[in-house]
Amino acid sequence: MRLFIALDIDEAIRTRINRFVEGVNGFATDARWVRPESLHVTLKFIGEQPESAVDLIKHALSDIHGSAPEIHFRGYGFFPTAKSARVFWIGLEAGPQLAALASLIDDKMATLGIPKEDRAYSPHLTLARGAGGSGSPRRRKADAPNRTFQRLQDKLTALPTPEFGTMTARAFFLYQSQLSPIGSKYTKLARFGLQ
Repeated sequence: MRLFIALDIDEAIRTRINRFVEGVNGFATDARWVRPESLHVTLKFIGEQPESAVDLIKHALSDIHGSAPEIHFRGYGFFPTAKSARVFWIGLEAGPQLAALASLIDDKMATLGIPKEDRAYSPHLTLARGAGGSGSPRRRKADAPNRTFQRLQDKLTALPTPEFGTMTARAFFLYQSQLSPIGSKYTKLARFGLQ
C-alpha cells in the first residue's frame, strides 16, 4: 500500500482554489492538474508499505498530540525553479505549529523504520505537475528549461497575488494513495485530532 500523512483543507478554501484553477488551467494544457477533491497538505510521504504495517502506523500516530496549526493559503510558485518547473503549487503561511507537527510525525515514523526526511519541511499545496517525468520538487541533474508552465507564468505575472483563505487544521489523516492512468485516488484510513 502506498501511504502518506496529510492535512485535509476546508471546503470553502477548496472551492476558491478550484475557481482559480478553472481560470488558469487553460494556460498549461500539457500539465496534469490535481482534482479539487484530492487537494491536501502533505506532512509525511511514507511510500509503499505492507498492509500489515497500517495498524502499527495508526498506533504510532495516535501518540502524537500536536497543536492545531492556523494556515493561510496564498500565492503560488514552481518547483524546482520557475525556469525548469515540474510542479505548480500554492503557498502556505503558518506558525511554527505546522513544522513542529511535521517533525513529530517524521520522528514517530522513524521509530517504525520509515526513513526521516533529509530536507526541511516546505509546506505547499500541489496544483499541477508537468506532463511526463517526475513531479518531484527536488532539483535533478537532468533538469532543463521546459515550457509546460511558461504561458501560465506569463499570465500569473499580470494578476494580483491570489488569496484563498485561512483555516485551522483540527486533525491530520493517514491516507492511502492508489495510482491510476487518470490520476491518484486518495482514501482516508484514519483521523488524528489536534488540540
